Amino acid sequence: MNDKNNQDVLALALSLDHSLKAVIDDVSDVTASDIQALGSAISNFSTLLESGSDSRHDLRNAISAVKGYCELIGEEDDPALSPLLGDIQLLIGLLDPELVTPVEPEQGGMLTSDMSDTTALVVDDMQENIDLMTRMLTKAGCTVLSATSGEDALHILSHTEPDIILLDLMMPGMSGHDVLVHIKSDEELRAIPVIMVSGRQDMDQIISSIQSGADDYLIKPVNSVLLNARLIAGIERKRWHDKEEQYRDQLEQREQFIRDTFGRYISDAIVDELLEQPEGLKLGGALKTVTIMMSDIRGFTTLSESLDPEAVVSLLNRYLGRMTDIILRHGGTIDEFLGDAVLAAFGAPKSSGTDALDAMRCALEMQSAMTDINAANKSDNLPELQMAIALNTGDVVAGNIGSERRSKYGFVGHPVNVTSRIEDDAKPGEILVSQSTRAAGSTATFRFGESRSLQPKGIAETLEVYPLLGEVSDE
Repeated sequence: MNDKNNQDVLALALSLDHSLKAVIDDVSDVTASDIQALGSAISNFSTLLESGSDSRHDLRNAISAVKGYCELIGEEDDPALSPLLGDIQLLIGLLDPELVTPVEPEQGGMLTSDMSDTTALVVDDMQENIDLMTRMLTKAGCTVLSATSGEDALHILSHTEPDIILLDLMMPGMSGHDVLVHIKSDEELRAIPVIMVSGRQDMDQIISSIQSGADDYLIKPVNSVLLNARLIAGIERKRWHDKEEQYRDQLEQREQFIRDTFGRYISDAIVDELLEQPEGLKLGGALKTVTIMMSDIRGFTTLSESLDPEAVVSLLNRYLGRMTDIILRHGGTIDEFLGDAVLAAFGAPKSSGTDALDAMRCALEMQSAMTDINAANKSDNLPELQMAIALNTGDVVAGNIGSERRSKYGFVGHPVNVTSRIEDDAKPGEILVSQSTRAAGSTATFRFGESRSLQPKGIAETLEVYPLLGEVSDE
């Protein structure tokens, strides 16, 4: 604006202020409050002009306040204001002719979206700007928080998450750009839309703000219609983001439910494979080299005959619960429980590359755990247990076995039968491994007892088996 325009605008503003105050008793309390605020804004504008201030930032703030309250008053459907609407629109146009599109009072130019559940944070170092933004937002039903510095804004954000932030760029101390960078680098805050508000129409500043994560950029004095569109767009983006986060949380909870539920019936490795590759549900299998483990409690049938059913269940759950934890920890896949017997495999559906070694270490830990299990049994007046384990390595078909209506992940092949025959010969407290399993662990790694030869029924070849005594590193 040049000096003549300044004087024309000021003269119209002062005249309008006088006219509005003349009808202040005939309007609502809210409108009366806006008229008083307009008078203060005009007074501030007049002071800046009389002082010859050349601060574009201060002048734009003053113009923004005058223009904003004029728009608020002009949109009130109050008969007492009708004769003054023309002057109000004229003043708005003179203050900001390149941005303002005159709006008929009955059409409204303010926020039209439902913001009754929306919280906005207004950050500006000038209180009059905060008051104006607060008035514009609360009129639409928004809850408004405010901060007069970047430091205050970050303090509010440390314990409150608004739906949108209106952030002044030029502030003493911590600038709006610094606050923006902090918000967008914070994992919990970065989704909040931020609209930068500035009196500077500097393209470099605009580009820098957008590159730093700002969702939009508005020039003071802020046009209410433009502010309306930008706020609604920003809040809608935030709402969609929140919905996506909610759906993601629900999916994670359902996936965890699947893992927790089905993990009780099949191994975690199989659950993971099904979740990652649903085609794994198809019937069929693949040839895999695995180490089969079979274990059972010696003399369990005789024990169970002398106990009531509740004691049998308690005894089994304690034993199987501990064995399950150990097997899974060593990477084993539990195929099934057969009463007191456990059938597991190491190397399918995923191989660690040291499956036979994992199986032998697992078996040693299982036998070691029997001491604690029997101590707990003794304290509950339950009998002590003795377990036998067999390990055998070979090629099996691993995959889904059964029908389309009911299937299970299992292992089929001659090595499974061989393992069963070895387990039949294992003594209480013994771990008996086949030659193929022993070959995977050198004598420098494990200690083995003297070999013995087996000629099991139904098996053509003679089996060389070895008692596994311990791991050398344990000594």
